[in-house]
Amino acid sequence: MRATLKFTNVARSTFFSTVRQRADAYFTSQQLSRHANGAMWAKAGFFLSSFVVLYCLILLGSFTPLTMLWLAGLLGACSAFIGFNICHDALHNAFSANKRVNKVFSLLFNLIGANPYVWTITHNVVHHTYTNIPGHDEDIEVAPGLVRLSSEDPLRPWQRFQQVYAFPLYGLASLSWVLRKDYVKFFQDKIGEHPTPSHPRREYINLFAYKALYYALFIVVPLLVLEVSWWQFLLGFLFLHFVEGLVLGLVFQLAHVVEGTAFPQPTAEGDMQEAWAIHQLRTTANFAPRSALASFLCGGLNRQIEHHLFPNVCHIHYPALSHIVRQTAQEFGLPYLENPSFAAALRSHYRILHKMGRAA
Repeated sequence: MRATLKFTNVARSTFFSTVRQRADAYFTSQQLSRHANGAMWAKAGFFLSSFVVLYCLILLGSFTPLTMLWLAGLLGACSAFIGFNICHDALHNAFSANKRVNKVFSLLFNLIGANPYVWTITHNVVHHTYTNIPGHDEDIEVAPGLVRLSSEDPLRPWQRFQQVYAFPLYGLASLSWVLRKDYVKFFQDKIGEHPTPSHPRREYINLFAYKALYYALFIVVPLLVLEVSWWQFLLGFLFLHFVEGLVLGLVFQLAHVVEGTAFPQPTAEGDMQEAWAIHQLRTTANFAPRSALASFLCGGLNRQIEHHLFPNVCHIHYPALSHIVRQTAQEFGLPYLENPSFAAALRSHYRILHKMGRAA
């Protein structure tokens, strides 16, 4: 496997330049900013206020144990939705034209347990460049050795049942982020085949300081304030992260690991012979594109194709962009993968897990 890959666009496709020109024309003709509008700010306010209310209700502790457990689960889901709707756009500099606003909102990522600096490297740089390329895109390496998503990975006997146990494993994603993943990625020499940069000193401080803040807010403070036993607290903490991890994991998997999405390999010279934008079309899929609820909760990530082609555009504009991208892809004879509903995407992902758990 070559460490360095390049997209050579052997066919000299003009798809990307065409779709960008049409997107530019749309924003110009409609006199629209590419960033958040009033509806987007209202949505951000809704999720942030919901997060604060749920956290305070839990600390009040004046509910039955079962209600407290459900509040923890709701807080976990709300954390994922804040990540999708606010932090994700901010980290792509898509939320606001003001870099300071994006910086402030990106810091909220720490309050859902993840480090924004590490995410920028693993997601913005590596995943968005090398989407679904085995050995390069570490986002598709879900529980290596347990879950097989690519035919390039070795087949293990227990993976015959991965369509059953994979979903509970997705629920561990958030807990891994909080306790392990950020530390590991931060100190790795490379992510995939991408060399990890020399980190500024302030990022070492930020990593440990914000992790300490998270542990204080979600472990120390509840244990001091709530009159619960240690096992009740542990159950609530684990349930919060199970819900958060399951939501995060499913949204990613349904966008990149469904029937039709590719896991392309480079040539021996390290060339991806298609254009980068065409590579995105082949490795990415939308789900529930006409569902207002999915768009509201998932921060537009149900329209993952538009996100990968226009990561610096606020997701509130994806519905309009989707018409442009779909039409342009059809004109160029390119795929535009889409599952009509969340359930359809979930079934498709289940079939991929079932297929990949067995020999060809």
